[in-house]
Amino acid sequence: MPALRWSTLTLLTLGYCIALVYGQLSTPVVVTFGLLIMAGICVSHFPHLGVRTLGHALFVALAAGLASHWLPGFFSARVITAVRFTPEAAPFSMYLNLDKPLIGFWVALACPWVFTAVALRRAVIATSVMLPVTTVLCLITAMSMSLIGWTPKWPAQGGIWALNNLLLVTLTEELIFRGYLQGGLTRLLKRVPYHQTLALLLASLAFGLSHLGAGWQWAVLAGIAGLGYGIAYRSGGLAAAVVTHFGLNLAHFSLFTYPMFDR
Repeated sequence: MPALRWSTLTLLTLGYCIALVYGQLSTPVVVTFGLLIMAGICVSHFPHLGVRTLGHALFVALAAGLASHWLPGFFSARVITAVRFTPEAAPFSMYLNLDKPLIGFWVALACPWVFTAVALRRAVIATSVMLPVTTVLCLITAMSMSLIGWTPKWPAQGGIWALNNLLLVTLTEELIFRGYLQGGLTRLLKRVPYHQTLALLLASLAFGLSHLGAGWQWAVLAGIAGLGYGIAYRSGGLAAAVVTHFGLNLAHFSLFTYPMFDR
């Protein structure tokens, strides 16, 4: 088992064990876990295309419910409540969501090809190029849309925000959109010309559309960011994509209006 996959599964397992001990999970979660296990078995243990397709379809349906917080049994603690990090910023609240990371957990278990071996040098080069390029492009675009402004800060809630964003947001989203979707499309379309570029564009489009609920501006910004994360993933693997994603989020949080101007 590659070190990255092993460490990812260890962190996710530890988090869910702590949540169970502290009563943040209840009985209905067993049904969700059971269905995810069924989907994983279909995908990873059956060569028949129909069975594997059924497993992927079941996973996608469950992932939509988990990402939208529709499935019962998860008690996500609110750790930041309507805080204005700067006077002009919109109030920000944050929950330690325990349902969405379960999607990433499934991907890590059922799709080991997500963790393709990449030389450390390639991962470092990909990150060192795509992190600054993606960050500057996205934040300048957000400023041009009058969504954010330059406001350097590090509030008291910065530590819990960073931990949540890295483990429960960034890692999970990269496992889904770059690992499962972009990586899966690359494998599925391997006979199509420019299949890697097509997979990157489709995954970036999906990432942008997933942010449409926050407004079209954020969907555009997420689409641009998705291109940067996708290039980092293709060149440097999952670790490069995660670091690029988290680096952009961290720069937004610590240096600019977060989450956006109050309107």
